[in-house]
Amino acid sequence: MSYQNLTLLTDLYELTMMQGYYKNKSRNDTVIFDMFYRTNPLDNGYAIAAGLEQMIDYIKNLHFSEDDISYLGSLNIFEEDFLDYLRHFRFSGDIYSIPEGTVIFPREPLVKVIAPIMEAQLVETAILNIINHQSLIATKTARVVLAARGDGIMEFGLRRAQGPDAGVYGARAAMIGGCIGTSNVLAGQLFDVPIKGTHAHSWIMSFPDEYTAFKAYADLYPSACILLIDTYDTLKSGLPNAIRVFTEMREAGIPMPFYGIRMDSGDLAYLSKKVRKALDEAGFPDAVISASNDLDEFLIDSLKAQGATITSWGVGTNLITSKDWPAFGGVYKLAAVMGEDGKFIPKIKLSENTEKVTNPGNKKIYRVYEKDSHKVKADLICLEEEIFDENESLLLFDPAEPWKKTRLQPGSYTLRELMIPVFQHGDCVYESPKVMEIREYCKQELDTLWEETRRLINPHNIYVDLSKKLYDMKIELLDRMSAE
Repeated sequence: MSYQNLTLLTDLYELTMMQGYYKNKSRNDTVIFDMFYRTNPLDNGYAIAAGLEQMIDYIKNLHFSEDDISYLGSLNIFEEDFLDYLRHFRFSGDIYSIPEGTVIFPREPLVKVIAPIMEAQLVETAILNIINHQSLIATKTARVVLAARGDGIMEFGLRRAQGPDAGVYGARAAMIGGCIGTSNVLAGQLFDVPIKGTHAHSWIMSFPDEYTAFKAYADLYPSACILLIDTYDTLKSGLPNAIRVFTEMREAGIPMPFYGIRMDSGDLAYLSKKVRKALDEAGFPDAVISASNDLDEFLIDSLKAQGATITSWGVGTNLITSKDWPAFGGVYKLAAVMGEDGKFIPKIKLSENTEKVTNPGNKKIYRVYEKDSHKVKADLICLEEEIFDENESLLLFDPAEPWKKTRLQPGSYTLRELMIPVFQHGDCVYESPKVMEIREYCKQELDTLWEETRRLINPHNIYVDLSKKLYDMKIELLDRMSAE
């Protein structure tokens, strides 16, 4: 999309806090903020990280224009010296992130920001907005793709998305999550992803009869001829007319590399079986049967279980809006403040709700794989300075129930550090892959999950463990604060 200055895409309190730090310059310490989420969306066993490329664009273009300064001045809550500081603002910190397309789990940092607190505070809202949205849609898509059991999923949701940005970036996230194409032409142009589509019922209704409409469409697009057959009567009218057109094309020697029918209504299980039988009997066993009509992962899974012969699925509203789980729930919390000696002092947030107690300190994440299967065994959050050796045993334990322990023997596991540097001293040091490359990487990531973790209902949860050193630090902070 054309460049848009998103610097004011923030909550007011980020700016009022910035002014407070500016007025108390001794409080503008370098800090660490972690962006993470607490619960897998959609009652899923995992989520998929997405949105990093847009976050990078946002940080690169972060600046206050004169129009921005003028607007903020008109609010009469910001002083002139602070507004003058904003005129020269640029992000100068470091950002680390889990790459897009990576399978992720609750409570582990997806993005880590290390910067003066004024800068780290300003970027909070936009980072959450971008990462939350795309990670949600990518996760929803992965579920839909799983339900289709190898059939192609097309993203058809633009007209139902919550505005242009949600439609465009939702389509991008859907491609990362596993769609084979999108109906969104602008997304195709921006992200170099396949665009797909057929025709509407209005095309057929605008012609004197259904056959004439099908014939005209086939003449225009013989190499990609998908005919919508449910405008009048799927089995009595649409299907016979489609077979008539396909037969005429074959008899005329017209190549048909990709052809078939689409249904957008009715009992899709029953109708698809009837359609498949008729197409096969007419000599068109390779004809595609595609379907749309308010599909989601549960309906697709049910249709597959009923023996539906659909081979291609167009999924719109329920995917692009993640209708049954509309928010990802990512949060952004302070984890450490740099002390006078240049070392980070860990910080922890307490809460009456146990799940809202944060993990303190400067952290990194290791993914632990079973060596033989290369399936994910657990994720291990540890302190930045910690190093683990695959040739030594590794103790894993549940931080919520620390008596539950597993010791992995040397040589039985492999480790991979998840977070990568994205910005260093304000300069971008990472180049985002193309969307279709991220899609392929995401597919490989999903293959590292056990089937039990990927199932749609009541999935097995992957453990996210803390290192002994980080766990002890957290308990010490909790004990200290509860004693005060």
